[in-house]
Amino acid sequence: MTGPRSTTTLWRPTGPAELELVRELGWRAWPPRLPEQPIFYPALNEDYAIRIARDWNVKHDGAGFVTRFEVDAEFLGRYPVRQAGGETILELWVPAEELEEFNTHIVGRIEVVHEFRRDQERV
Repeated sequence: MTGPRSTTTLWRPTGPAELELVRELGWRAWPPRLPEQPIFYPALNEDYAIRIARDWNVKHDGAGFVTRFEVDAEFLGRYPVRQAGGETILELWVPAEELEEFNTHIVGRIEVVHEFRRDQERV
């Protein structure tokens, strides 16, 4: 008898177009990357994802969302943690050609946990 799979929580800042594609995929997968996007990079901490969604996605797309999802921890072991800036700016780099397999290791649904819009007052 085996117990439940161990999972790792990941976050992804995203704009409205990508979020709509996730919705179309039943909140269970990320859409294929565009040709100019060779890497899918989920964040390892919520604060970093919030900063990107709020400060970058809102500026460029009018809205930014932070999603949270669980991935099989053993599978994630193949992707080294990358430090993309400061000490807490950590992400995984998943090559675009591996995203379909990555999606099969998502446990449960992708959920929106934060939403930011250009017309919202900043606090």
